[in-house]
Amino acid sequence: MSDVATQTQEIGMITLSAMMGTYPKTAALKQNAIDSPLLRLNFAAVDTAQTAFKNVVRGFEFDVAELAIMTFLQALDAGQPYRMLPFVMNGNFHHKSILCRADDTLTPRELVGKTVAMRAYTQTTPAWVRGILADEYGVDLRAVKWVSQEGAHVAGYVEPEWVKQLAEKGDLEAMLLAGEADAIISGGKPSGNPGVRQLIPDAKTAALDWHGRTHAVPINHIVVVRESIANRHNGVVPELYRMMIESRRASGESAAGSGPDLQPVGFDALRPALEIAIRYAYDQKLISRQFSIDELYGDVALQLTV
Repeated sequence: MSDVATQTQEIGMITLSAMMGTYPKTAALKQNAIDSPLLRLNFAAVDTAQTAFKNVVRGFEFDVAELAIMTFLQALDAGQPYRMLPFVMNGNFHHKSILCRADDTLTPRELVGKTVAMRAYTQTTPAWVRGILADEYGVDLRAVKWVSQEGAHVAGYVEPEWVKQLAEKGDLEAMLLAGEADAIISGGKPSGNPGVRQLIPDAKTAALDWHGRTHAVPINHIVVVRESIANRHNGVVPELYRMMIESRRASGESAAGSGPDLQPVGFDALRPALEIAIRYAYDQKLISRQFSIDELYGDVALQLTV
């Protein structure tokens, strides 16, 4: 585990330990194809970032890492040593992510008293879904029976009393079809099972309408840097940010010509979603207070002109 960026004596470069998922936008970074006179990234052998989130927020193993936005907010709330960069690794709309049985007439407004299962209460996708249900459909979140299969990535977090932990982890869709849950929240690709439908009608149109009013794209994963590195104004943070932008550009995954950019970058582009994410996290008892946007970035904001 590295505490701060370390100087590589032979070549005069700074080396950062790094963890990011394997995507087209990280390929050039992971292949050391982005030239830098200052910075080298030493990547952990991780393809799916979620599998290493606990290593980030419990082991503090990396100088720079991909992290779910809700996990980051909880880590910040716990006083952990990371600040974020204005770079969305993954984003998506989540009106589509809550499912119910196809033969059930259940509507979003009828969730009070119903059982909704998810992988983890603290997971980012369910947090977005719950916030949308409250904002758009008037659902009293504390009156829903939330069922969680896993605990939080951040150590010490205690779930609110309206969340029940299952003793065993099972297939969410199987739980739904067996009648063990009235709805499930799943951020993965739909199975195509005809016995399952999206709870929110015409979810794509609803999501685009929400985006038109909020100007936000729900953030799933962002990139964080160790606070001790962010506090050192030695050019490392701007260079890291430049390299990530260049790697994304090399992949061809820059903003599409039409439709919302699901991977926005820059302080202004992230602000609408961050404001909503902070409010959702606080309202759902994921964090103990509402942070300002500046607190998320710390000295990163002083070093980048975006």
